[in-house]
Amino acid sequence: MRGLSARPTERAASVTAMAGLAAVGVLVAGCSTGGTGSRDEGAARSGEVASTAPQAPSSSNAPGEYSKQAPPKVDPIALLKSDPKIGERLKSDLKPCTADVYPVDTSYGNLTNSGAPDIVVNVMSCGDMVGIGMYVYREENDKYTNVFMAEDAAVYGTIDRGDLIVTKQVYAKGDPVAYPSGEDVITYRWTGNRFSQHDWVHNDFSKAAGDGGLDGTEPAPAPSS
Repeated sequence: MRGLSARPTERAASVTAMAGLAAVGVLVAGCSTGGTGSRDEGAARSGEVASTAPQAPSSSNAPGEYSKQAPPKVDPIALLKSDPKIGERLKSDLKPCTADVYPVDTSYGNLTNSGAPDIVVNVMSCGDMVGIGMYVYREENDKYTNVFMAEDAAVYGTIDRGDLIVTKQVYAKGDPVAYPSGEDVITYRWTGNRFSQHDWVHNDFSKAAGDGGLDGTEPAPAPSS
């Protein structure tokens, strides 16, 4: 039937044209990086990997510069118990809640630009895990020194982009432990050789939070100290 088969010369010309188009397509694809950020032409050569690999951090850091490696772990319990600024009553009450698990949170980060990670230690009560004290330690002369502390009820300290954030829950008379009436959020910054207050925010909480007495019953009051 007419038109169902091409002549040999026409097929050869068609094959040659298709090969040329395929070659152009390969060249265009090789110049494109795609929309995903990965290279379309396959894995990079070993020389390219070596040139783009991150360099190992220096063993010594200038003030304010920190290694990307995990900070050296410090025993927070030993740090607290050897701190002369902490009273003996808190030290004697600092005991494991279960087995050898202490009610202590520890954070590492840059607060004082000392060249070594600063440490924030929060001590809580075992029963309700409410903060009873927070402490900041700075490395000075190859040892950690207490440079800030707050021993208040329901206090907790965190590190936020170089700032020390201290949160204190505010309880009105009859407030249950789980539902304070509000909170103070205080921001401190390292200035010279000490922390100074930079910002203060107070939040009042809705009584509808949690149970809030919406079921017709009053929540249990906070236990007396």
